Amino acid sequence: MSSAAARRIVVTGATGNVGTSVVRLLSADPEVGSVVGLARRIPDWSPPKTEWVAVDLASEEADPRALFEGADAVIHLAWAFQPTHDPARTWRTNVLGGIRVFEAAAAARVPALVHASSVGAYSPGPKDHAVDESWPTHGWPDAAYCREKAYLERTLDSFDRAHPRMRVVRMRPAFLFKRESASEQRRIFGGRFLPGPLARPELLPFLPDIPGLRVQALHTDDAATAYQLAVKSDVRGAFNLAAEPAVDAALLGQMLGARPVRLPRPAARSAIAAAWGLHLLPASPHLFDAVLRLPLMDCTRARTELGWRPERTATEVLEEFLKGLQHGAGAPTEPMRGRKVG
Repeated sequence: MSSAAARRIVVTGATGNVGTSVVRLLSADPEVGSVVGLARRIPDWSPPKTEWVAVDLASEEADPRALFEGADAVIHLAWAFQPTHDPARTWRTNVLGGIRVFEAAAAARVPALVHASSVGAYSPGPKDHAVDESWPTHGWPDAAYCREKAYLERTLDSFDRAHPRMRVVRMRPAFLFKRESASEQRRIFGGRFLPGPLARPELLPFLPDIPGLRVQALHTDDAATAYQLAVKSDVRGAFNLAAEPAVDAALLGQMLGARPVRLPRPAARSAIAAAWGLHLLPASPHLFDAVLRLPLMDCTRARTELGWRPERTATEVLEEFLKGLQHGAGAPTEPMRGRKVG
């Protein structure tokens, strides 16, 4: 490995929600000598010490090995959420592209691989207490996102055994938000034409309280800190990442001044399925099914072994994100471009 003052870090998916936070943090780190950001499109953004390379990891012709040569770590963040109606396409990008990255990192003898897994990789679990990293990671098979995250977990099980000299770290964050990600996430989950200004408390007299809808959130910048620590620490294995408190209808009701109203799960799912079937909503009912079954995560290992703690509460994260929705917030990359609708 090169000296600490000259670490060379390669980041795939460097222009997305997590990628922009990771690149910004690494480019300001005095122990990092250079950052290579891989993305399908070069952004109008030039952080210090950062070089951009255009590459489509979904392409069978893509061979990132040369880009990984001499790197001290590869942080693999590249991921496609859409099109949800074409799971074969997201499989090519996410799973086959991920395996391509893993194999290239091994061929280039990169000392450390940090992979962006997710809470979505976990099998259904409890909502009344938190589970640690030993909880099964078989995902929710109906949801492409969970299925793909779980498949890469199995891939890394074998990869880990085959490459014992490489440090393989799997980050399993909760739902990640920041102000600048508001427009991107509105397009991914709500659709291009969903008005952001609808996220105003005075327009929400009540909130649907759906059984099982209790999840965790985390500020993207706090997740980026965990990635930075994983690169610089001698750690291996999986790390849960989430902020407190857990998010449910009661918490959102307090934030927005709206009254939670119990809504049966089948009614909510039917509405989402109808909108998705008509191509009015990008988020699939299968992902909705998965969210209702995701376990709450215990982050003790990240605190004790990485020395990581989130700086923002889940409530602060959501308040910042909602303001971003209202104002069409974004960032100077193609995936993160801002746009105010309505």
